[in-house]
Amino acid sequence: MEAVERIQTVDLVRGMALLGILMMNIPLFGYLESGMAAVVKDPGSRDYFAFAAVGTAFEGTMRALFSMLFGAGMVLFATNKPESIDGPSVAEYYYRRLVLLVLFGMLDAYILHWRGDILFMYGLMGMLLYPFRKLKANWLLGVAFACLLIGLYKNEGWQSNMREARAGYLQAVKLEKSGKKPSEKQLEQKANWERIEGRTKPDPKADAKALKEMRGNYASVFRHILPENAGSEVWYVYHGAWDMLVMMFLGMALLQLGFFSNKLSSNTYKTIVLIGYGIGLPISWFYVQHTAQMYLNPGLAVDTYRISPNALYDLRRGLLALGHASLLMLVYRSQLVPWLMRALTAVGQMAFTNYLTHSIVCALFFNGYGLGYYGKLAYYQLYYVVFTVWVFQLIISPIWLRYFRFGPFEWLWRSLTYWTPQPMRRAVKQEMAVA
Repeated sequence: MEAVERIQTVDLVRGMALLGILMMNIPLFGYLESGMAAVVKDPGSRDYFAFAAVGTAFEGTMRALFSMLFGAGMVLFATNKPESIDGPSVAEYYYRRLVLLVLFGMLDAYILHWRGDILFMYGLMGMLLYPFRKLKANWLLGVAFACLLIGLYKNEGWQSNMREARAGYLQAVKLEKSGKKPSEKQLEQKANWERIEGRTKPDPKADAKALKEMRGNYASVFRHILPENAGSEVWYVYHGAWDMLVMMFLGMALLQLGFFSNKLSSNTYKTIVLIGYGIGLPISWFYVQHTAQMYLNPGLAVDTYRISPNALYDLRRGLLALGHASLLMLVYRSQLVPWLMRALTAVGQMAFTNYLTHSIVCALFFNGYGLGYYGKLAYYQLYYVVFTVWVFQLIISPIWLRYFRFGPFEWLWRSLTYWTPQPMRRAVKQEMAVA
């Protein structure tokens, strides 16, 4: 019974995280980033409300939970499977599974045209977890903390470079106004800062080009996103790996401590909710205000903060993620909405399929070879699309799992991992009789 409970709650939290991720991803699916300055310019608008509400309560937190559960899931895979005497080892299955995930990530990015794919990076980062699978929870927490410190160091280095570019820009402008020639380094810093500022300002020609290409045919969309996908994957391997590893190692530790298996007391979960929201939400509001200021006036934002609010990014999203998961555990225990809990569990059980479905549905809705809505919706209207997808997946996932053991992409991933087709259909009558 305990194993079933654990699996249910892991899938439950994964289902919430999977649906929540779409809230974060939807602007990248269908909105020009250059329009964000207009979104945050009017605090009384519906666009700003959507930006502030989603950013404060959820930005980064659902991906944090997804990363935690990925780490926990890879431990379960590596430790629950017995070694075979004459077949492939557990390690071989483990790494085969992750190589396939990398390939699925490339399919998601380049074939399904999703510019924010995480499967590629999860496959790579997951390869680092195997040697730590038997480590005790306190050591895993220590490793997570070390990754956090490395991420903070790299983030502060990035912030320092931005401050230097800003200072060089101001000095160069001052010298030019006085008729003097700036040094080559100052000119380089000036150009660097102008590129930073340029990313926050509308560029009518670039916007028109992006709209034309994203509303074009399949080849047009592919050409448009190819440089971004290739560049982001390289960037994340070097810069973005640490925030994933922090949460993956944390998830491995929390699995041992019983957090995701619903083994903690209700008072413990309530305490985590209070701490997570009590500390996380104020930090998150501060972070969102800084983000808005970076869109409106990046120079003022850099001049105002000696230490970037981004330094608190992993702390705030970790606290809020644990707060969200703890609240969900308490709702699950209360049995207030059992139908929703069952639906979320089914969504989590089919998380791989549902994640790729986001890419397929949004590509067909926003891109030109589909309905062509890219750049046509107001920012707040993007969340109507999110809600529609949520309803669809909450309804379809339980129905699908009534007749099949896995989601279609889970079945494909599993079959390729074991190099043999896995049983897909449920023996409904037999299972009903056993029940």
